[in-house]
Amino acid sequence: MSRSRGAARVAALLGGEARDLAPVSGGDICAAYRVVLADGRTVFAKARDDAPADFFAVEAAGLGWLAAARGGVAVPAVLAVGAHALVLEWVAPGPPSAAGADRLGFELAATHRAGVAAFGADRPGYIGTLDLPNAVASTAQWPEFYAECRVLPYLRLAVDRGAMDAAGARAVQEVVRRLPELAGPPEPPSRVHGDLWSGNLLWGEDGLVRLVDPAAHGGHRETDLAMLALFGAPYLKRILSAYDEVFALATGWRERVPLHQLYPLLVHAGLFGGGYGAQVTRVATGLLSRRLPG
Repeated sequence: MSRSRGAARVAALLGGEARDLAPVSGGDICAAYRVVLADGRTVFAKARDDAPADFFAVEAAGLGWLAAARGGVAVPAVLAVGAHALVLEWVAPGPPSAAGADRLGFELAATHRAGVAAFGADRPGYIGTLDLPNAVASTAQWPEFYAECRVLPYLRLAVDRGAMDAAGARAVQEVVRRLPELAGPPEPPSRVHGDLWSGNLLWGEDGLVRLVDPAAHGGHRETDLAMLALFGAPYLKRILSAYDEVFALATGWRERVPLHQLYPLLVHAGLFGGGYGAQVTRVATGLLSRRLPG
């Protein structure tokens, strides 16, 4: 998308004119911009020409749903949403800090604790460029949801794209069969971000951390925490310690981290291939080698 076209699209969504538009880092899925409007406001916009019709509406709804958790982690305010663009408040970035990490841990616990009636969501979502199924029976427990809506769809994708061999696929299928044993103590559905890798933490100049780019749904709170650990997050130990202080994690949660990382690794295997398929196989084989406490 050209800068002039992007500026015009953002301005049209806000009912005004754009004075300046500058690209900013925003991931590989969408083009991201810092936009100065004619009235002096600065906003953040992300755009994608070939986005599915509801792509940005789903994201905006997820941000609103997370923001509704009392005392939870903040999200940027949604200013406008269209078929090909989403406009959010501009948050001046700042460096990660220990104090911000402590607060994030406390607030993420509050977000999760806000809960939801059932696992999944009332509509499908997206994870990167991929469709994200969310529907299971309202009475389903987490192992069923995790198998049907997270592990098996992306295992099929990874196999179809040649990222997983037959032995690796069998190992993942055996993990699925043993999910009731591996999942640990039953937990009610939490209000989760759903794609909480470190790149979706927005550290602000004001010291606050905000959540962006959600795949929000009713899920297992350990999944969000395992995602934070997958690619590393600043001050991760402080985040986890603060979280556990106010919303204690169930026995054995550290040993279950690989189980919750299996899904995002399968997504990466389907999208990028490379070594992710081999990593999935190693994780699945490791899970099958021991009985997790719970």
